[in-house]
Amino acid sequence: MILNNSYTTAHLAAFLTILCWGATFVSTKVLLQGFMPVQILLIRFCIGFAALYLLSFKGTYQLTRKQNLYLVAAGFLGICLYYLLENIALTYTQASNVGVIMSVSPFFTAIFSCFLLKEKLPSATCFIGFCLATAGIYLLSFSGGTIAINPKGDLLSISAAAVWSLYSILMKEIGKLGFPTVFITRRIFGYGLLFMLPVLLFESDLNWQRMLEPIFFFNLLFLGLGASAMCFVTWNFAVKVLGPVKTSVYIYLVPVITVLCAVIVLHETISVHAALGILLTLIGLLLSELNSPKKIKL
Repeated sequence: MILNNSYTTAHLAAFLTILCWGATFVSTKVLLQGFMPVQILLIRFCIGFAALYLLSFKGTYQLTRKQNLYLVAAGFLGICLYYLLENIALTYTQASNVGVIMSVSPFFTAIFSCFLLKEKLPSATCFIGFCLATAGIYLLSFSGGTIAINPKGDLLSISAAAVWSLYSILMKEIGKLGFPTVFITRRIFGYGLLFMLPVLLFESDLNWQRMLEPIFFFNLLFLGLGASAMCFVTWNFAVKVLGPVKTSVYIYLVPVITVLCAVIVLHETISVHAALGILLTLIGLLLSELNSPKKIKL
């Protein structure tokens, strides 16, 4: 019963995380009107780090050099590199495009897990679910009946999806270390911020007064407290319990949430193709959750 409760909580944590993250593309798009990509990252993760520090400042643990290297790698991949790629992609393409393309991350995670962790191969049902979700993603890429493609922005988005898959796999290994999730996430945030600092030197024209403007202030607060501090803890917890492949399947929901938020907040258009794409994506998600994997033989 305890195990079942743990799995139920992990599934709920993954769903709530994606619900929040699906809106971050739109929120970031708004912030890009007043800030550079790396500035948004630095501010949001400083807010997130401060919140996590207040929650776990009493927790001190001794980590080995190897354990610290795991956290350094996670900070570089999941905090610095992934978000730099994502935010820069948003300067070249629509928020809905980035959210849609990020949905290929579960596929990358399944492939990387097979070779890096020697985990189980996805079942036929899971593969069919991926194909349906991909079809949904293709339809969601239409804007008013035409495909909105920007090679540079879309390539950056695909790269971000691959990097996030590597981060999720790494978090599975970090979860085996046995340290509290909040403490681990705080350390990862700290290392990620250190990697961002050199990049910030090239974009130091930060307008601090602009941060106090309501539209920017509340979006930064949402990204810092909700999408960063809270969501990274819930996502890392879900990966620890469910594993990177099963947790990453929830990323299929990102385009659905992103497109709906883009319509409401940014007034981007949604067509019949997009509505059908949303339906196929949800069906693909459900089929992928019915995955009965097979053992990999390498």
